[in-house]
Amino acid sequence: MTSSVLIADDDTAICEALERSLRFEGFKVRSAFNGEVAIQEIERDLPDILILDINMPEVDGIQVTKYLRSLDIDIPICILSARDEVTDRVAGLEAGADDYVVKPFSFEELLARIRALLRRRSVDDAKVVSVGELNVDPMRRAAFYDGQLLDLTKKEFDLIHVLANNPSFVMSREQLLNKVWGYDFDVDTNVVDVFIGYLRKKLEADGKKRIIQTVRGVGFVLNK
Repeated sequence: MTSSVLIADDDTAICEALERSLRFEGFKVRSAFNGEVAIQEIERDLPDILILDINMPEVDGIQVTKYLRSLDIDIPICILSARDEVTDRVAGLEAGADDYVVKPFSFEELLARIRALLRRRSVDDAKVVSVGELNVDPMRRAAFYDGQLLDLTKKEFDLIHVLANNPSFVMSREQLLNKVWGYDFDVDTNVVDVFIGYLRKKLEADGKKRIIQTVRGVGFVLNK
């Protein structure tokens, strides 16, 4: 599946150049020109990786990073900044960024770093995810709730894996369609509601509490 990149930088020339180059390399790319819009874009449609400038109006890159990490949103974040002091790099990494690239930069190096971060994310996605009494094992494609193995179809497993990887984060129907069914899957959006219903029926057997909540007008969230 095509990886999605969100570029957050108030320098439109850099955004446009990166958009062209990354699209040529096969990425799906969006841009935001300040930190506030970047957060809105992430909440609307979670990207696979965020390329983030520090010096932006409204909300700066450090604030964006801290905000995302406070919500347990663990997408890879690569800071792209003209600030080259060691203290700046340390501040970015301690805020929760995964990498720090100084401007001016080589696109080839940035591309290599993006791919490395996405590979690392793929390895992380293979680990067992635990949210409360729910345990999701992607290597075995098995999910257990309250110690019981759930009998899930392929899409049901993919859906619960995505939700478990984003606990307490409200995911829109569009985000779930993109992550589970693919960007080019032409389907009516009620398919998400149908599969959420299937999951709830299996998770809530024997009177167990509801852990997948509906956020009216937004989407769904997996809680502990």
